[in-house]
Amino acid sequence: MAELVFFTGTMDSGKSTLALQMDYNHRAGGRRGLLFTSRDRSGEAVISSRLGLRTPAIEVAAATSFWDEVVRRRTHAAEVDYLICDEAQFYTAAQVEELARVVDELEVDVYAFGIGTDFRARLFEGSRRLVELADRIETLQVPTLCWCGRRATHNARTVDGRLVLTGEQVVVADIAGRGPAPADGADQGTVGYETLCRRHYMAGRTASDANLLGEAEQLLPFGD
Repeated sequence: MAELVFFTGTMDSGKSTLALQMDYNHRAGGRRGLLFTSRDRSGEAVISSRLGLRTPAIEVAAATSFWDEVVRRRTHAAEVDYLICDEAQFYTAAQVEELARVVDELEVDVYAFGIGTDFRARLFEGSRRLVELADRIETLQVPTLCWCGRRATHNARTVDGRLVLTGEQVVVADIAGRGPAPADGADQGTVGYETLCRRHYMAGRTASDANLLGEAEQLLPFGD
């Protein structure tokens, strides 16, 4: 039976890499699928991995209908056995509900990949609905690390290296140290993202802060 599976983790935990690997494995097994993405860091309609892998994908906009995409292809005798849906946190709740309908009524497997929470530690709309509707939720097993060495659990937005908690929910930029994009709107400075443990997210302490302060905690990553 078809299922809706949500693969989730922090930034830099290998979601897009797994999405591309899953697509490869299914195609190697003779299945046919469609790839979707939304606001990929590259700025293109692709699924791209930080390891350098990239594959063209359908860009998901507010008006995108997954149901229509599948039905249109099947009407023209094209097989669609599964959907790979990357950056699913950016989908609307209605689009996630439509993905569930594609699974239940069209018997198409849906594999969705996305981060759970935004830079304010609030669930994205798409992620929230996926948690509510998915048949399975898989937490990615590749750990990302906070600057202190603990496992990272939160996605922090930084401006010039300092943590910020205000601004638009979506500002496309890369993780710290990998060419962050200029900020849009009210934020001034260079915007980046960094993964932090809960302790340092709640304290608002980034790697840049730690470097400036020369904290001993960097030398004892798992100590207090």
